[in-house]
Amino acid sequence: MASKINELTGPSPRTSFRLVLVMLGMIAVPAAITLHTVRGPAGARAPAAELSPYGYTVSLLLFIVPILAIGLWLLPQERVRISRRSFVRTIAILFPLGAGLDFFFANSFFTFSNPGATLRITAPALHGGVPIEEYVFYFTGFVCVLLLYIWFDEYWLAAYGVPSEARDRAQFDRLLRFHPGSLLWAVALIAAAIVYRKVFVAAPGFPGYFTFLVIGALGPSAALLPSAMPVINWRALSLALFVLLFTSLLWEVTLAVPYGWWGFQDGQMIGLRITAWSRLPVEEVCVWIAVTYATVIVYEIVRRWLSSGKKIKHALLG
Repeated sequence: MASKINELTGPSPRTSFRLVLVMLGMIAVPAAITLHTVRGPAGARAPAAELSPYGYTVSLLLFIVPILAIGLWLLPQERVRISRRSFVRTIAILFPLGAGLDFFFANSFFTFSNPGATLRITAPALHGGVPIEEYVFYFTGFVCVLLLYIWFDEYWLAAYGVPSEARDRAQFDRLLRFHPGSLLWAVALIAAAIVYRKVFVAAPGFPGYFTFLVIGALGPSAALLPSAMPVINWRALSLALFVLLFTSLLWEVTLAVPYGWWGFQDGQMIGLRITAWSRLPVEEVCVWIAVTYATVIVYEIVRRWLSSGKKIKHALLG
């Protein structure tokens, strides 16, 4: 109720000013701390470990600081109530996707040429370990995406959302509903990536990373979108997507790729790269679009399930 009142009447000028400062600080503070780890320009004639010591580790603050600011200060102060069960279960469903990417495919899709940018703690993965930061990256990334969406949905753009107590959330026959459009898009995108790789890239390979992203985003969409669509706050989703995409691209093109925190296996990419951004694969522009889209769909489906009071099997299958 408080969020709806705020949406209609607007916060006071002092509150608005404070919120702007906090929002700027959520990005500026971790960005400044991360940039401070850099000891020389990318490509300088010095060992990579000396150019950005612990850079990847420190850069995780770009997710951690917004998580703390939104979860521990902004949401409680604005009296925004969120379902902890929905939140926890959504992360429990999604984080294994990121962990699975790391465990099964990290050494097939990525490279980690600068161990000095990490804590040098190796986490398990097929074909050799990966930096522990990789698992923290995906966990905090999912949490950050979800908190941003909840904050925008329940406070900033609450007038465009469906309230938690609305009948539309609890009344449904079944949640598992096939969306043929998502499947067609998935097939078309993967096919286009394969064709581009074969026609325009003069090297053997398969766009495995892009295929994983498409399945990870459009798989949940193909199974759940018709049930999620009526309750998704699309404006909140769009704003969360923009914030994450903007932050992640600056993160990668300014620091991660130039300083070797992570790189990409050419044979597993489409082969379409952005030259001006340190030859960043186009897949990296897609990754947070996929993550945000899938996260919101799963979260809204979990909310509908828990609002109904039905057992999971009954909720999904009817």
